[in-house]
Amino acid sequence: MGKEAEGNAQRITLSVVKSMRPGEVIQDVELKGFGVRRQRDAISYFVRKRVKGQLKRITIGRHGSPWTPEKARKRAAALLQDIAAGGDPVAKRREDMARGRPFGELADEFLKTHGKTVKPSTYAVYESLVRKQLKPQFERRPMDSLTRADIQKFHAAWAHQARTANHAVSVLSKIFAWAMETGRLPEGANPCHGLKRFREVKRQRFLTMAELKTLGDVMQEMEREGTLSLYVAAAIRLLLLTGARLREILTLKWEYVNLERRRLFLPDSKTGAKVIPLNSDAVALLETLPRLEANAFVLPGQRTGCHLVNLRLPWLEICKSAKLSNVRLHDLRHSFASVAVGHGGSLPIIGKLLGHNQSQTTARYAHIADDPVDDLAETTGRAIADALGRSASGPTRD
Repeated sequence: MGKEAEGNAQRITLSVVKSMRPGEVIQDVELKGFGVRRQRDAISYFVRKRVKGQLKRITIGRHGSPWTPEKARKRAAALLQDIAAGGDPVAKRREDMARGRPFGELADEFLKTHGKTVKPSTYAVYESLVRKQLKPQFERRPMDSLTRADIQKFHAAWAHQARTANHAVSVLSKIFAWAMETGRLPEGANPCHGLKRFREVKRQRFLTMAELKTLGDVMQEMEREGTLSLYVAAAIRLLLLTGARLREILTLKWEYVNLERRRLFLPDSKTGAKVIPLNSDAVALLETLPRLEANAFVLPGQRTGCHLVNLRLPWLEICKSAKLSNVRLHDLRHSFASVAVGHGGSLPIIGKLLGHNQSQTTARYAHIADDPVDDLAETTGRAIADALGRSASGPTRD
């Protein structure tokens, strides 16, 4: 940059420009800061000046229509005058380029750029909301033209799906904030800020002890008939016996399992690194599962080296046979918690048992000893296993 900054000093004229050699840089002797450079074949006019303390080079354009030496000189004089008055032509050009960019284009850039910084499950949520809710409404609209009224109207249109509406506005707000921070949109107020969200009614569905017994009977029958695979059945039982999240169980590797210490040591989860206590029935179930040499996962899938991925369809079949309505796989975690409460578990201990807020400092739970947590895990697992009507080692056999 030093050699280029100095260059040859002479008045920039058409004859001088035509005689330039590749790599040559010329600084104008009359208008300080105005210059021209030739790379290979392209010749470009520029201004090089300190802008708010930083040395910047502002490209005016390539030699040729419309840029001649004299037209470029006039443009350079205007830029230098703007800089002398405290302006920032670089920032202004960035803002001018950002204005009018359609939402769909910026949303795609957001997913491509910001998506790399979040977990795959979070990215999947962002992508789904952009594709299904936000793009159909705003894809071709210039993003800087979206107003608070536009967003309120969109939000109201999804009132029948309050959770979806709230999440879509949250993602839209993230896109606005990201676009402004990265210079893709001019700085300004985020029109999503302060928008009143819908009240979300959280589901409280969990299985009663009678429903757990029915579930256990149906699963045993399906296993005997060969309509329920070993690993699908094990996944559902582990969800119930540990209270873990679905992804934590599906992606569980043997290296995370310590049967001697009766713990699952997860290096990452929705809330960060996490330790899950194992009760006797969960330990017994894990001890019966075969380990595949070519697969590191506790619950291997059909593809070599991959984990089990699809529980939804078999779960729907199980629920249909057990006549269980409106029960999601995530409700098995709720069921574990409800049984724990029913057996005298305090909310702080249950919170630790389920791994709530593990991404925060562990000092929050420092006052809770491991013994009552282990005891509650054991009692809860025993109650669920009894309701399922099975021994710890697997389905009852005739």
